Amino acid sequence: MPIEIAFGGSLFPGLLVLFCVVCALLWALDVVAGRRGWYRYVWHPSLFRIAVFVCLFGGLGLLLF
Repeated sequence: MPIEIAFGGSLFPGLLVLFCVVCALLWALDVVAGRRGWYRYVWHPSLFRIAVFVCLFGGLGLLLF
């Protein structure tokens, strides 16, 4: 059964809330990786960011259901 979250009298799908959480987490990881210079070791930073997002979203999405 999909999880819905009530906020302000409206129901939001759990994946929407999870999407916002993962975006914030990815932003924080991106800031840390940029300041530490970790993107020098990655072939294509944009593809790496998308891959990390998919892994985080998929992993946390499995925990949600």
